[in-house]
Order: sequence, then structure tokens, then C-alpha cells
Amino acid sequence: MIEFEGLPESLPDLVDPVMLCAFEGWNDAGDAASGAVLHLEEVWTATQVAEFDPEDFYDYQVNRPEIVLDEGQRSVVWPTTRISVARIPLATRDVVLVHGIEPSMRWRQFSRELLAVARDLGVEMIVTLGALLADTPHTRPVPVSGTSGDLALAERLGYEPSSYEGPTGIVGVLQDACTSAGIPSVSLWAAVPHYVAQPPCPKATLALLARIEDLLDVPVPLGDLPEESRAWQIGVDELAAEDEEITVYVRQLEEAVDTADLPEASGDAIAREFERYLRRRASDPPKGA
Repeated sequence: MIEFEGLPESLPDLVDPVMLCAFEGWNDAGDAASGAVLHLEEVWTATQVAEFDPEDFYDYQVNRPEIVLDEGQRSVVWPTTRISVARIPLATRDVVLVHGIEPSMRWRQFSRELLAVARDLGVEMIVTLGALLADTPHTRPVPVSGTSGDLALAERLGYEPSSYEGPTGIVGVLQDACTSAGIPSVSLWAAVPHYVAQPPCPKATLALLARIEDLLDVPVPLGDLPEESRAWQIGVDELAAEDEEITVYVRQLEEAVDTADLPEASGDAIAREFERYLRRRASDPPKGA
């Protein structure tokens, strides 16, 4: 069951909304995907409108509730999934943000209820975010792959048709539910270097945000993320320099990447980066305003 806080009666009609979903856990190497949605909730001042009843979907021995203190008052925060709405100034569309922990059980019911909310809000497309550990060097741009089970949508966006076979998480189940329900959906996955799996990985979060910006054609304020990404890379550089085997391994990964045809270095990628710069510049308020 979903507990509504202002949905749908008290919520004005959304404009061409897209739903972005990220779940902590198996689908979220380096906390990159959940970090992207949390960042968007903050910079877009999203308003929470609903949350799942945790009794239906979570095993509290797997994802335990936490005690928090707020101005001396103790309360219990339960593991759940929350839904927020962001109405972005000067943007041509609104965004629905879904952030939570991968459910412990009843994934099909969870997906049905989330899609029901998407329909109530008039969501036109669902974008799931994920991150996986991969053989990629931390010194190069983080690869982000885009896939879709909708062949026409994948071709239009320049994504790959989904061809994965094997174990899946709630992201895969949700994508399948979207396909069955006829809801357009895509999935964006960042590749996190497996030898630095400890979260957070701000560089991967930054890469996902860049792809979201391209997909939605909506400027994303980055805040401190670029500086955090540089600090993360410097820290990994220092750690790698202390271990000769890691140094050699990173160099091998770099050579493998550099000999491939890097989309990150293509003319199209450079043009996209310039377009992002222009969008952010247009959305930033003048200094002194």
C-alpha cells in the first residue's frame, strides 16, 4: 500500500512528467544511482507526495529501521520508498523522483503500485537508474549505458535494445513491468571501477546526471559534485600509487579504453557537453540577483 501525502487531489496537473527511479542495494554500486536522485531532490527542491507502507515490502532484519534524534526527540525511521515531485523553474516538463531501498519481497505488487502512481500523475516515461561494478579505470570518463525494452524508443534515443540475461534486481523487474503495461521506459547504468567499490562514487553520480540532463533536456545544477568528483579521483590516485599491482592493473585498463573508440571523446559528446554548459548558464540566476 502507498500512503499519500498530497496525491493526486491536492497536486496540480504536472506538465509532461518523467519519473526517475533509483533504489539502494544490489542495483546501486557506489551509491551512484541513489546519489543522483538524492541530488536532484535537493537541487530541484522536490516535494514528497507519497511513500510505500514498509510493512508490505521490507524485511526489517535485512533493512533495519533507525533511531534518529531531532531536537532531542527520538523517532524511528523505517526503510521504504518515497515519491517526490519536482517542478523546475523555466523547464518545459516536471519530474517525479522515486528513491528507496530495494524491497525485500513482493516485487510484482511493488511494481504494480508504483506504476499506478505513475498513471495517476500522468507520467509519460519511466527512467530507472542503476550502477554496476566493472573493469573500468577511475582515471577515465565513467561509461553510462542506456537501454530500453522498447525497440522503437531505443532507436529514437540512440540506446541499445536490452539484451541482458541473468539475475536481476528491482530495476529489471520494474522495467519488465513497464514493458508489459505499455509504459515507455529506459534504463541508465553507470560503470563503477570494481577496485574502488566503497561508496560513495561522486564521479559515477555526475556521469548519470549528465545523461539525465541529455535525456530530459532539463538543466541540472551540479553544486559541489564536480569538486567532490575531482577529490574522489585524487584520493583513488593516491591509494593506487601505494600498491604496485593496482598501478599496473589501472594502466592496463587505461590502455584497453584508450585503444577503443571512446564515445566520450567523440564530436557528438563534445557538442552535448557544450549544450549542457549553455543550459546551466541559462538556468543560473545572474550574480547579485
